[in-house]
Amino acid sequence: MVNKMKNIYNSAKIIIASLSLTLVTSACSDDFMEPDSISTFDNNYIYSNVDDARNGVNAIYSYFNQDAFRSRLSNNMAGNTDIEHQSGWNSNGDRYQIWNLDALPSNRDLDIVWTNAYRAIRDANISIEGITASGNLENEDETVRKTMNQLLGEAYTLRAYWYSMLIYYFGDVPYVVAAPVAGDNFNLPKTDRNEILSGEIQNLIEVEENMLWADETRYGVEQVNREYTLAMIARLALQRGGYYLKPDLSQARGSNYQEYYTIARDYAKKLIDLKDRPLPTDFRQIFLNNVTFQTPVNSEVLFEVPFSLNSGDVGWNIGIEVEGGPTSSHNYGSGNNYMAMPVTYYFSFDTLDVRRDVTCGLYRINTDFEPEFIDGPMNISQGKWGRHLLETPPGASTAKSTGINWPMMRYADVLLMYAEAENELNGPTMEAQNALRRVRQRAFEDADWAEKVDQYLTSVSSSKDSFFEAIVNERAWEFGGEMIRKYELIRWGIYSEKMSETVEGLKQLADEAYNGTTDLPDYMYWKLDEEGKFTILNRNSRVVAPPDETWNQVPFLLDLHDDTTTYDEWILRDWENYINGPNPGVARYIFPIPTIAVENSQGTLQNDGYGF
Repeated sequence: MVNKMKNIYNSAKIIIASLSLTLVTSACSDDFMEPDSISTFDNNYIYSNVDDARNGVNAIYSYFNQDAFRSRLSNNMAGNTDIEHQSGWNSNGDRYQIWNLDALPSNRDLDIVWTNAYRAIRDANISIEGITASGNLENEDETVRKTMNQLLGEAYTLRAYWYSMLIYYFGDVPYVVAAPVAGDNFNLPKTDRNEILSGEIQNLIEVEENMLWADETRYGVEQVNREYTLAMIARLALQRGGYYLKPDLSQARGSNYQEYYTIARDYAKKLIDLKDRPLPTDFRQIFLNNVTFQTPVNSEVLFEVPFSLNSGDVGWNIGIEVEGGPTSSHNYGSGNNYMAMPVTYYFSFDTLDVRRDVTCGLYRINTDFEPEFIDGPMNISQGKWGRHLLETPPGASTAKSTGINWPMMRYADVLLMYAEAENELNGPTMEAQNALRRVRQRAFEDADWAEKVDQYLTSVSSSKDSFFEAIVNERAWEFGGEMIRKYELIRWGIYSEKMSETVEGLKQLADEAYNGTTDLPDYMYWKLDEEGKFTILNRNSRVVAPPDETWNQVPFLLDLHDDTTTYDEWILRDWENYINGPNPGVARYIFPIPTIAVENSQGTLQNDGYGF
């Protein structure tokens, strides 16, 4: 049933994407002499009934199935951070330029994101206008009325997502809020990012109460629902109230930032009050649900992108590495991992925190379908997903298109956003502490709560600053590999600071291992037990020698040292532009507007500021 739902939903998106593009092409043609053009007739018809209106809104979702999202925004472009990283200096390729913060205006990946973002926004505007003009928002038929209000909320929420991403990557951008009409001026200037975010937040505030909860919708968490929209209000409000990069490469935040922290707190709290749910106790199962195509409602995931069974890159460019191909002994295909976990992140976890070994993959799957230790400490993978866990092997020669959904928002995020906003406004109140407490409790066994939860909360709740640091750390441990850390570091204004801490931490680990003063694993020892289970002898500490010869020895922290450069080159260079860029101490995360967009704007847009 789940697979059927995914196929039906995504097929509809693809079909209606084509229809929507046809309508837009007609709407932008020169033949507009008659008062009612064919495009106007079709658009009016589509939004006159719930079935076709559903298809019209589905067109907005189709852009999740483009490379702009499925491999770029969802994961590739969201590094480097203190918990996820990739080397960008060893190639001039498009994604390497982005990882190295030195992308050119000709960068194809930036063009893909810019183009598809505005196509999604265009289709959202068409749906918003069509639904609003249909009269069905006040229809006497309750089913029609509720459905059309839900669809309107979906369109607004999806548009807000794309504007949020455009702002994170390009700063001020054109703010288009109307459906395209022939004769309009399509070359709009940039709008201040704060104005855009304020407008999108207000739109969501106005529509959320008329939306449906996930358990009231046809596709549950595979479509935008009221839970996700409430959570997006909080997320956007924290973005609006947070720090951002100005064209002079200084960091700023609005003088009214507390107003937006209030919105974030209130709407996170509204979701908690109206639709609270216990956090699932099994942290690993949250992500195993993605791989096995399970989509429970009223649980952890509020909304996830529903990739069809022949689409999506989860388990291809993110997740546990799988060596496959036609000569392999298994039929699971090949999976890479473009974003590794710094070993500093691995050792930042409490050793009893169950999230660490779910999040940080220390093994890969070889061609014999056996787990083996990763190739050094720079290749710790996102362990939350893996194509080798698919219930039906996709084929020995497969790679992309695993069908694994991508989670966009989890309930733990709502709890931590509430705790953060409440702390910013009032300090570490008991309400803020209890929200953090719920997330911490799942991370540890009940027997450890007294020390790891209660005592920990007491120690970090002595001040607003110490509680904020606890939130920064908790979000790292909770969401590693989910590729949202970049946006958090930006809005906190500590992006460069955290990159510097990471490099210094890696150097310290290397020095201590080389000098023989570390208590951490300079080598790790692993084997497959008699049942074929992958076992590591010393995940947490250094051992002088293994108990017997059945253990494989691999350099771990010692691998961070280089006899020529002292430290491995990736330590010295992966984060360099984040620390000592055009303005040292400030990460220039803003990228140039793509060349084609600048050229097509007829002089309206240009790449000014940010050192471009």
